[in-house]
Amino acid sequence: MGYKIKKAGLEDLDTAAALFNSYRVFYRQEDDLERCKKFIHQRLDNEQSTIFMIYVDDKAAGFVQLYKLYHYIKLQKQWLLSDLFVHPDYRGQGLSIALIDQAKQWCDETGACGLMLETEKTNDIGNTLYPRCGFEYDGNHNYYYWWK
Repeated sequence: MGYKIKKAGLEDLDTAAALFNSYRVFYRQEDDLERCKKFIHQRLDNEQSTIFMIYVDDKAAGFVQLYKLYHYIKLQKQWLLSDLFVHPDYRGQGLSIALIDQAKQWCDETGACGLMLETEKTNDIGNTLYPRCGFEYDGNHNYYYWWK
């Protein structure tokens, strides 16, 4: 199976927003394409995230979204792999691995020390995929959130 990975720009907004909306619905969020479109537009327009989209036969099949962070121990830039999604019609074909490989290559291209991610404990697919792709589980830390 052939695929193509492309760094998304504003010209990809509609396609990226549709995939992002599907991703959010997968995580039990309300379907809201217009808000997703506005959110992705702001991230791309303000260069606040980097999105890579994967295409199969010229159809958008998935994406990975990365946010820049800084690592306090390594004293270097790192990337947060915030969002990874492959449309259900394209799952099981190695596209998630290809997107992760692209994110790793982006680390090399941008001089970053690596990738960080979190996923739900119930995400059986992700919790199997990430170790296979070289990620190490960090059982030493608890992650806490504060939202207003």
